[in-house]
Parts: sequence; structure tokens; C-alpha cells
Amino acid sequence: MADNRDFFDQLQVFTEGCLSRRQRKRRIRKEKSRAKNPVLDWIEAFLWAAGVVLLINQYLFQAYQIPSGSMIDTLLIKDRIFVNKIIYGPELLPGVFKLPSPIKPKRNDVIIFENPSYISRGPAFDIAQRIIYMLTLSMVDIDKDESGDPKVHFLIKRAVGMGGDRFITENGELNIRFAGEDRWMPEREYNAGRGLKHKLSRLMDEDAYPALKAAGRAAALMDLGLPVSGELSEAAAGVNKLRYPDYLAHERARLELIRGAYPQENRYRTLLARHTQGWYVPPGRILPLGDNRDNSRDGRYFGPVRESKILGKGSLIYWPFRRIGPIR
Repeated sequence: MADNRDFFDQLQVFTEGCLSRRQRKRRIRKEKSRAKNPVLDWIEAFLWAAGVVLLINQYLFQAYQIPSGSMIDTLLIKDRIFVNKIIYGPELLPGVFKLPSPIKPKRNDVIIFENPSYISRGPAFDIAQRIIYMLTLSMVDIDKDESGDPKVHFLIKRAVGMGGDRFITENGELNIRFAGEDRWMPEREYNAGRGLKHKLSRLMDEDAYPALKAAGRAAALMDLGLPVSGELSEAAAGVNKLRYPDYLAHERARLELIRGAYPQENRYRTLLARHTQGWYVPPGRILPLGDNRDNSRDGRYFGPVRESKILGKGSLIYWPFRRIGPIR
């Protein structure tokens, strides 16, 4: 009986000791919490939030503000959107390594990729810029050019050309020869046949093309050091008033005349072939184009983009309020 009392006495002492130790630890934690500097509290909370935001921005969803009118009417200037970053495989390190994904960009997806002409100021600046940009829901962008305008780090276009396709333009209208096909199909015919709803915007009137081509031939004569006739100058009159001229049509007319003057020059033959035979999209690449075809610096200027460089898919317009909705 005495042994039982000793056991219960020891158990009581042990339990009381555990409870008092727990109470002491709780009291110490409370005292530390009260003694903590509120500035350090704020910094800790900010760093934690910034880390979460960076992870979301890098691997899940990226906030992005539309900088130009190249995607009108699908996306308007200053629309704010979310981009799905995980669908095509997230970047583990920005600009360095990207995980593969079983999902590949499909024709007519609205895609985002790094601007081929963008010059980075270093990984530390890129990370800081992305954190601030995402924390403010794209309201604040510290990455600005000499004139104070935000630099265009990423481009958002439509995936129009896939590997094996060939493209050519006639008076601003795109024709496609799909891989394995022997005929050219007008893009508008293709889109209508598949019920695609996005609008292809044109800002230049088709009636202005004769004057634009005359201006291209006049430019070629000046490049060759030859006089421009009054008749040609008259035919090109009014071109300077075009707000959004089709530079590709102008360049084709210029190259055709120069090529005729220098038939032995392979350089001019190669440059002209892109306009007469079309752009070829190699396997594993995509030709991105803006829906506003007359005002878009896109794959027709910098070439097809590797699939591995496509960072995400346009998902949702979240601002302005009246335009909230999915991107198609």
C-alpha cells in the first residue's frame, strides 16, 4: 500500500513539474513577443509576404499590364491580366532553367514570353522588380527606360504559327501553308472554319497599298543613288499621312527593286525570299503575332520563338472592372 502511495506521489510531482515547465515556456514566449520591435515585426511580415508573392509570380500566376496596342481588340492598352505560369512548365530560375510540361502551346493560345530585345539589369534587380510589381498588382514598375516609361520585359502575343508552317502576307492579310499541305489558306478562312472568335484588327486601309508600294520603290531608288521620277513621287503622295503603315509591304516593294538592280547579290535574294516564299517556322518553335496586325512588333520582325522560352498563357483580365473575364 505504501508503495502505491509513493508511486502516485512521484507521478504527481512529475506532472506538476511538466505543467510548470510548460507554463514557464509560455510565459517566456509572451514576454519575447511583447519585447519584439514593431519595426522588425513589419520587416518580417513584409519579407514573408514578398517570398510568397515571388513564389506565386514565378511558378503559378504572374500579374502583367498590357503595354501596347498589339493585341487590340483581344487586349487593350493598360489592361491588367493574370498569366498562368505553370501550364507550360514553370521556370525554376528566371531565364535559366524551365521544367518541361506535357502541355504544349496550341495554335491561337495567347502566350507570354521574354522580349528578345530586352536587356536585363541583373538577376537581383529582376527579382526585386517582380516582387514589387506583383505586390502592387502591376501598379508599380521600377524597370523603366531613359524616358521614364516601363521597359517591355515580356511580350504577349497569339501563337499563330506552329512547327512546319509557312506564312506569307499579301496587302496585310496573312496566308498559311500548314505542314504537309500544298495550298495556301487565308488565315481569316481558317479562323472562320473553326469558329474562332478573336478579331484581327487592321488600321491601314487596303486602298492605301498602291501608294505604300510606290513609296517602297522610291526608297529603293534613293538607296541606289538614282533619281525618283515625278510620276513615282506622285504615286507615293500621302504615304507620310499614314499613321500605321504596313512596313512589311513597304520593305517588299523596296527589296524587289534592289534585287532587280543587283541580281548577283545573295543577301538581297535571301531578304526578299522571306516576303515572296514566306516565313518558315522550324519544329519546336512558334511564330507569335499580334491580333492588331498593322501595329505589332512580333515574330515577323524577330522570328519564331522556341517553345521552351514560352513562360505562360494569358488567363484572366482582372482590371479594369468592366473588362473582367477570361482571355480568348
